[in-house]
This record gives sequence, structure tokens and C-alpha cells, in this order.
Amino acid sequence: MEKVKIGIIGCGNISPIYFKNCIEVFEILEVKACADIVFERAKAKAEEYGIKAYTVEEMLNDDEIEIILNLTTPNAHFSVCDAALDAGKSVHTEKPLSVLFEEGKALVKKANEKKLLLGAAPDTFLGAGIQTCRKLIDDGWIGQPIGATAFMLCPGHESWHPAPQFYYKKGGGPMFDMGPYYLTALVNLLGPVESVAGSVSMTRKQRIITSKPLAGTVMDVEVPTHVTGLLNFKNGAIGTIVTSFDVFGGNVPFIEIYGTEGSLSVPDPNVFGGPVKVKIRRNEWTEVPLTHMYRDNSRGIGVADMAYALKTGRKNRCSGELACHVLEIMHGIHIASDTKSNYVLETTCERPQPLPSNPMHGRLE
Repeated sequence: MEKVKIGIIGCGNISPIYFKNCIEVFEILEVKACADIVFERAKAKAEEYGIKAYTVEEMLNDDEIEIILNLTTPNAHFSVCDAALDAGKSVHTEKPLSVLFEEGKALVKKANEKKLLLGAAPDTFLGAGIQTCRKLIDDGWIGQPIGATAFMLCPGHESWHPAPQFYYKKGGGPMFDMGPYYLTALVNLLGPVESVAGSVSMTRKQRIITSKPLAGTVMDVEVPTHVTGLLNFKNGAIGTIVTSFDVFGGNVPFIEIYGTEGSLSVPDPNVFGGPVKVKIRRNEWTEVPLTHMYRDNSRGIGVADMAYALKTGRKNRCSGELACHVLEIMHGIHIASDTKSNYVLETTCERPQPLPSNPMHGRLE
């Protein structure tokens, strides 16, 4: 199949794995150029990978580039995606789709009107671990799903990230940072959510950065740092999710799915591999061999899936509708906490189609 040319905007911390996989792993992709608000960063990446360094304007004006991969920080996701769609290009962005729900809806609307593809991370649910879980559920191993739990507990990012301030500003916090991984996995496994409830708190109004080069810098905290949500799924299942930047450790699962015939232990949705375990009725927990490829860090698989979708006319699995639904769920949990009421979602989405279990490595179809 003919390669699809892509351009990468944003050459920061997350970009190296995307460059590597989009260039070396996925056969359908050809990275033509990169851009960054700091041109020297783009130039360095271009020299490292043998591609062109562009300004953002030059990239959007390159008619050969069909997909923009947006790796900017969350506050720039909307503007970059919006500009890419205006330039007639499909776009896949890092998570979340946008900071504001209204902006996310506007991107989905514009992409549909222009008949372009819109997508967003995370694409970890396309990895071997969660795809194996999806197959087990679809094949009826645990019966009818009735419930789920999800936990993301950590003490925050100021001890390791070189510039962690944005995690504590609007668009940040544990739910908007890590919630997309967990919620996208849950929607992939159980389907869309109808309503949510929530409770949130901010434990400290200021935090001290201990990582270099900003060690000792005091940050103001603008967002809740401990978030608990109740999820009512359309299929009747009930889920709970806890995300926190205030917890030093917890002996809890990443995700578990409970069914009428058994339970399923889902691996960390921030990675692509396993382990996957099931407990059928009164039997002991048993680890299940992974049924799919892409067990290592395969970020970029969502971009590759979009490229195949462009060629075949199907819907991309990391769709804008899925990302916007997850974005509304996250906002809905915070709104429900603020209003002390149930929040009914206005968006929905289809469960993404499962990946085939046997393509050659580097291919999806």
C-alpha cells in the first residue's frame, strides 16, 4: 500500500518515540517534516532523522502532507488541530483532544464538514494488552459486563518532569493528564458512557518542583488534584475511576472489569503490553497469553491506523468522536462535583473496531 506522508508539529519530550515508530515501525507512514515553536528544536530533530525542518506555516502549506501529528502541549491542541483542518489535512493529536469541551466539539464538527479524519491519543488501547482484553470480553469469557474499577494514583510529576507546571494549570490535573488512557480503554472495552457523577479536591494550592532544571521553584496549583468519578455506561455497567496527584502509593488494580461469569484484570492502559488475567467463577486468577501484536511502546499506531483509514475509506479507531466523548466525560466529572448533581452526556461514540490479531509487524491490515 502506498505510504502516507505526515508532518509532526511539536518536538518536545514525547516526540522521540513518535519519530522512531512513525519512521522505523509502521510501513504505511512516511515522516516528511517536523516543526516546533522553537525552530532550533525542529532543526535538531530533522537532522537526527533525515527529514525537513519546517515552520508551522510551511508544513500546513505542503500539499504532499496528508496527516498532521500534533505533539504540542494541551493548551495548543485546539489551535494546531483547527489550523490543520483549515489547511485540508487530517490531524491526530496527543491527548486530550482539546482543553475545552466546546473546542473539542468544534473540531469534530469541522472535520466532518470537511470530510477529513480527526483523531487523538491515547492509542495504547490498540496494543496487545487491551486488545486481548477486548477479545476476551467480546468472546464472552466473563459473561455480560456489569461493572468496572480504574485507579491512577501517584504523588504528581514535579519530581521527574523538567517543566511540570502545565500539569497543574487549566487542562491539567490527574484526570485530564492520565484520565484519557483509562477512560479510552474503558469505552473501548464497555462502550460509551451515558452519565457521570463526581467528587474532586485540591490538596495543596502550591507545590515545589524537585526535578532539574527548576528544582526549588514554587508552582501555583489551579486544578483539582484528586478526582473520583462514577460512570454509568450505556450497556448498563457501572464503573468507578480515581485519578490522583496526591497519593504516594496504593495496592489497587489499574483496571478491572466484572461480568456475570467472571472478572478480568486489565493491564496499565498507559502501556501496550500485559499482563492480562481472568478469574472465571470460583477458579483462581489465570494469566492469558496475549492474542495481538504491539506489546512494546508503539505510540504512533493511532496515526498508522488513520493512514490506513484514509486509504480504505473506513473510520479511524482513535476517532475524534471517541476523543471528544472522553473529553466530555472528564469535564462532566468535574461539573458533577461542582454542581453536586448527575451530569448527562450529550456526546456518544461507537466502540472502536477491534484490531485483527494476525497482521505482520509494522502493519495493521
